[in-house]
Amino acid sequence: MEPTARYQQVEDYIVRRIQDGSWPPGHRLPSEHELVQQFGMSRMTVNRALRDLMQKGRIVRLAGVGSFVAQDKPQSTLLQIASIGREVRQRGHDYRCAPLGADRVAAPPDIAAWLGLQAGASVFHSVCLHLENEVPVQFEDRYVNPAVVPQFLEQDFNALPPGDYLVQNVPFDEIEHVVDAVLPTKDQASHLQIGATEPCLLLTRRTWTRATPVTMVRCLHPSSRYRLGSRFDAVGNQRFG
Repeated sequence: MEPTARYQQVEDYIVRRIQDGSWPPGHRLPSEHELVQQFGMSRMTVNRALRDLMQKGRIVRLAGVGSFVAQDKPQSTLLQIASIGREVRQRGHDYRCAPLGADRVAAPPDIAAWLGLQAGASVFHSVCLHLENEVPVQFEDRYVNPAVVPQFLEQDFNALPPGDYLVQNVPFDEIEHVVDAVLPTKDQASHLQIGATEPCLLLTRRTWTRATPVTMVRCLHPSSRYRLGSRFDAVGNQRFG
């Protein structure tokens, strides 16, 4: 990838804080002066980043008051990247991510096509199981573009699941979701502790940052244990049941 423009570094920093939940809607951003000091950039550069974020609807700016994270618009979680760990904990249940493997592999033709790479190109591959009260609720099979996330395999996914790590460290600006009803493979059924004929929902997601594919992930959910969806209040704040 080409070196990130200086103003884009400020944008990426702010967007990561919004996307990982550190700065919720209504949160006041650091002042221009504080951002200038933090990044060692000119006020003009920081101001351009804030103007861009305002035009994209990420923040609102009030003259003489400051900049604030914009309120979310009501939308399905299928247009967001929801954290399964956060959902489980908000239900008052215990959550655990169990990594099943992570390595650098040659991209199969379909994965290479999905990530915009040549067949056989080097990609990162991780597999993990998400558990609610020690019951498997999601089997995650993920491929990651090494050019965008070169330190992906160095992470401890027991402490921070792959999806949460990506949301916190790579600002995404485009998402694609596809949902299918499928039957699990023998290996998937074994990990999920379900029968081979139990119907499942398969969520396939791709994300991009500045037109470059970041990740392609397939999340398999037993339909008897997990539902895709969300609930919002009147002002667009997401709530989980």
